[in-house]
Amino acid sequence: MNEIKRLKVYIAGPYTARNFRQTQRNVDQAIDTGIEIWKRGHYPFIPHLTHYVDIRPTCDMRWEDYLEWDRVWLDACDALLFTGASKGAKQELKYAKLKGKRILFNINEIPVIPRKTRKP
Repeated sequence: MNEIKRLKVYIAGPYTARNFRQTQRNVDQAIDTGIEIWKRGHYPFIPHLTHYVDIRPTCDMRWEDYLEWDRVWLDACDALLFTGASKGAKQELKYAKLKGKRILFNINEIPVIPRKTRKP
């Protein structure tokens, strides 16, 4: 029986917005997507969680710094799930293609691994 490999999936989608409430909504959507990836039996990477770094008063990172940080983790992932266009998400998509990563545009493209058959 062929085992389905558990994928490390990088979530690429909009983060920044016109106001804090919409930015938080983008973060929440990315977290919800990560939970759905986990429920399918895979390992999500949610770069939007750096939001909680960004809002720290002592943080002075630039946009370019976040892209560098994200690329290190994207290198470690098997696939990129593109959930929506933004300046950063487009850069991540371009980078993932350059690195030969599997590109997904819909969560339904991620196979479901039944819990009893999941192996790390």
